[in-house]
Amino acid sequence: MKMRKKVDLPQKICPVCQRPFTWRKKWESVWDEVKYCSKKCRSAA
Repeated sequence: MKMRKKVDLPQKICPVCQRPFTWRKKWESVWDEVKYCSKKCRSAA
């Protein structure tokens, strides 16, 4: 993947805190499965 500007990266909305979060390199292979923006939100769900 070539360098992209942050505004061009895919985003999702966290169902717990309702905040948008942006694609991260570590989520590259599992982006479709990512639902929460953080461990804190995941444990609150």
